[in-house]
Amino acid sequence: MQETNGLSQKQIEEALRPTTLWRRVVYLPTTGSTNNVAKGLAAQGAPEGTVVVADEQTAGRGRMGRRWLAPPATCLLCSILFRPDLPPTQAQRLTMLCSLAAADAVEEIAELQVWLKWPNDLVVKAQSPKPKAQNWRKLAGVLTETGMMGERLEFAVVGIGVNVNVPPETLPTLAPNATSILAEVGRPVERVTLLATFLSRVERRYEALRAGDSPHQDWAARLATLGQPVQATTSEGVLTGVAESVDEDGALLLHTQDGTLHRLVAGDVTLSS
Repeated sequence: MQETNGLSQKQIEEALRPTTLWRRVVYLPTTGSTNNVAKGLAAQGAPEGTVVVADEQTAGRGRMGRRWLAPPATCLLCSILFRPDLPPTQAQRLTMLCSLAAADAVEEIAELQVWLKWPNDLVVKAQSPKPKAQNWRKLAGVLTETGMMGERLEFAVVGIGVNVNVPPETLPTLAPNATSILAEVGRPVERVTLLATFLSRVERRYEALRAGDSPHQDWAARLATLGQPVQATTSEGVLTGVAESVDEDGALLLHTQDGTLHRLVAGDVTLSS
């Protein structure tokens, strides 16, 4: 069953009432990009904890300028405004904690096991992969963008797009390896419930971060990438090797066959197993 009804401002505010961080909710039936809206609000002085939610994005995007396609009223599309007391080099920790919170929420609401793929995707293991096909399916993506004041991190916006109730027959139009919660578990999920669970988990993990606890260890343990042979596409070319580990700032340490250990701060990784 495909969800056809959009969300509403009142519905979202009611769902978030038990939380304390989310002070301002902006619901838009349609927008270009929730990240762009959140960054605009940040520039106008919006408080930390502002959340922008949309039913449809006409100019959604992922990393490296790629388009993020999402059929209307089927996905969780939201962006969160943070004003963290962090050095710019640690902004990736917000990506870590939001990715973990999203994985936790999907597992709790949909009872679907979720892994993370460096640097910012939520993936599920294909139950019966076809020969020469990807063994992993992409469920969600996270995009973090920052605003600086001199050398200080003034704000960070973390956007997430989760394929929730996208019908299986629609998935090939989104991306070759896309999946959705509906396709994986065979039943629709209420997006507002998933949103509320996700944001409550973000709040919990963000409080821990502000108390000095890094999400790095939990994030590394959730990465399907580590210990696997991978192909990494970077701005400097393609590298093939074993993804050994990730450092505290979220960089991937890739060991190539010539014995070189490469530190990658950005790129696309393809899992081969």
